[in-house]
Amino acid sequence: MTSRRYDLIVFDWDGTLFDSTALIAGCIQQACRDLGITVPSHSDAAYVIGLGLNDALSHAAPGLAPERYPELARRYRHHYFADQHAITLFDGVSELLVELKQRQHWLGVATGKSRLGLNSALDSSELRDMFDATRTADETASKPHPQMLHELMAELGVEPDRTLMIGDTTHDLQLAANAGTAAIGVSYGAHPHEALQALTPLAVARNVAELRELLLRPA
Repeated sequence: MTSRRYDLIVFDWDGTLFDSTALIAGCIQQACRDLGITVPSHSDAAYVIGLGLNDALSHAAPGLAPERYPELARRYRHHYFADQHAITLFDGVSELLVELKQRQHWLGVATGKSRLGLNSALDSSELRDMFDATRTADETASKPHPQMLHELMAELGVEPDRTLMIGDTTHDLQLAANAGTAAIGVSYGAHPHEALQALTPLAVARNVAELRELLLRPA
């Protein structure tokens, strides 16, 4: 596999570029504690990462009355924004993105974050100018619906066979399959290697160095 097959490379954000898996799972658990409801395990809380917040919370707290989900979301945001300064990009991500831009790839983001959350993360990581187009779960359909990728490809004028999706969850890989694009999984985020491999991506990278080797392999 060589990245020169692809004009557009789309990244998930949390758990793929940003080392935020533990924080997100912990904030979901703490929000459930705040409401006095059953607290999901770490693995169950991490499983929903990548989905839009409403979908994620409905999976993490399936027994909660629907009218209480906004309250749960507020508590989640309270804990997340209190601690988000403590999380950073995975080592090697900034350098990888620079190298991909130098090879004249379009770069995109498809994330379960809100627009406010993504813009804040882009600013704190100083990556806003690195990406040519981005989509968030509150402005289009949540993963694994293909709308995010469809909109990014349409905006940049790229066909599915020239697009590559990279993510750390099965939601990301199913998004790519639903949109008709290729995909690479990364197993240093929320979902385990075996779960990602079961969706038959082009490859599953165990760290950013492996991902870089895959993407920058000479044509």
